[in-house]
Amino acid sequence: MNKTSLYTYLTEILGDALLQTLYMIIVPTIVATILGFIMAIILVVTKPKGLKPNKVVYSILGFIVNMVRSFPFIILLIALIPFTRFIVGTSIGETAAIVPITIGAAPFIARVIENALNEVDEGLIEAAKSFGATNLQIIFKVMIKEAMPSIVSGITLSIISILGCTAMAGTVGAGGLGKVAIVYGHQRFDTSVMIYVVITLIIMVQLIQSAGDYAYKKLK
Repeated sequence: MNKTSLYTYLTEILGDALLQTLYMIIVPTIVATILGFIMAIILVVTKPKGLKPNKVVYSILGFIVNMVRSFPFIILLIALIPFTRFIVGTSIGETAAIVPITIGAAPFIARVIENALNEVDEGLIEAAKSFGATNLQIIFKVMIKEAMPSIVSGITLSIISILGCTAMAGTVGAGGLGKVAIVYGHQRFDTSVMIYVVITLIIMVQLIQSAGDYAYKKLK
């Protein structure tokens, strides 16, 4: 790759792909985190020793979460093509990729948040009950507040996982760094492009992890 083509790659191809990848990370992370919080709270509240035990709800939701998590992302991506086309009108592109990425990430985030909430000291919950706190107050002012450092750490790992999903999505029609690696690197046998993509991904992972570690320390 000569200097001219390298400059074009860095400023145009890689720049656009990076923005597309960020788009496929940010939107699914926000939506999946919201859905994950909802599912996690329901699981924690309805578990056998939860605030409002409900075996039916807990079992059904737990089964759905485990079932979706059992799908390898590439299979989930293909299986959801009709649903994706129904939601956004197409199964190709960055916006289309957001649907399976979100559906794949939400159950994972739900389990991460559920585990963090389950680790909250039972003594704090009992103390809140003794002071007359409502279930909502216990959930949001005690459990989530105490579990927030672990939740942030888990979401950080989830974001890195979502980054990996965007790369896989790029191989089957979505844009982003995955598409650049396949189209400009693999199919054109250009090793330098693959190297630049890998370096970009490494930098992104390091930045995400560093931001997550900083937030964890601040909340601890």
